[in-house]
Amino acid sequence: MANRPTTKDVAAAAGVSVTTVDRAINGRSKVSEDTLQRIADAAHKVGYHGHGSLLSRLTKSVPCRRLGVVLVKGKQEFYQNFAHELATAMRLQPNVRGETVVRFVSSQSPDDFTAAIEDLTDKVDMIACVAINHPKLDQVIQNAADQGVPVVTLLNDTAQNIRKYYLGLNNMRAGRTAAWMLTQTIHTPGKLAVFVGGNRWHGHDLREAGFRSFIRAEAPEFTVLDTLVNLETRQITYEATLDLLHRHPDLAGICVAGGGMEGAIAALRETRNAGEVRLVVNELTDTTRRALADGYVQMIIATPLRELCAELASIVAGTYDGGTGQHFLEPRVYLPEML
Repeated sequence: MANRPTTKDVAAAAGVSVTTVDRAINGRSKVSEDTLQRIADAAHKVGYHGHGSLLSRLTKSVPCRRLGVVLVKGKQEFYQNFAHELATAMRLQPNVRGETVVRFVSSQSPDDFTAAIEDLTDKVDMIACVAINHPKLDQVIQNAADQGVPVVTLLNDTAQNIRKYYLGLNNMRAGRTAAWMLTQTIHTPGKLAVFVGGNRWHGHDLREAGFRSFIRAEAPEFTVLDTLVNLETRQITYEATLDLLHRHPDLAGICVAGGGMEGAIAALRETRNAGEVRLVVNELTDTTRRALADGYVQMIIATPLRELCAELASIVAGTYDGGTGQHFLEPRVYLPEML
């Protein structure tokens, strides 16, 4: 491959000569532990993957840290991107050989989440999970912690008194931001709809609460309909949106707090002109980007995946200096004029 990293790239990243890298790889003469460590870190950083025996010499003194990851919806673009960014962040983490072991759960059943966490507990040094709120999750996360495997929750906080950290957005604020956007861009007040993934997603509950609290306090001329559960699936969201448009001709705006936004976009494309019903969605994907450019989405509130994954990798490596408890990342807000 033309762009495959070479020993020259490793040398430049480590700040040593190519000859020193060659000596370290081939063991032709002694290289100090500090220099060997720098070369090993640089090799991981640039993605140098030489012959197995050569690479093992570079990394023999570098500890391995394994991160177990529990995600949902393995076929969705956002979670595929999430898994890729996590693997990259772990590989680039200095001072350790970072590895990821990913498990995708197929449903919102607490048994599926607990099974995935239990499966990972004896295989990894730390677990990071996107998971629902349920007493079974509290217990399995406590069991993992008791075995010396701390758990970090991502996007949706669960087991708040047990997990080690929470990394994600301030979901209450995200809900208020969505409500602000809709009320600022809708010229004639009407009805608003909110989709959540399920009643066990704490983050979605907070977004809904933020959305409704903003409307009550700042825009009472709008009416928020009963919240709809879409299980973060395209088809359910698509069918529910078509039904909403049929039953409520004065529907003015929709907020999709979790996944499944592709269904709302498809329904609006089929039945309405661009911008006729305002739409705020969660996370940047190819589908949401196109809808934003075409005027069917007015705002995307996205998680800064690369930043989140870098912070998580530093937690695994023991170099995180962000304190304890929780860290709210600043969302990436995308508007049509920003494309």
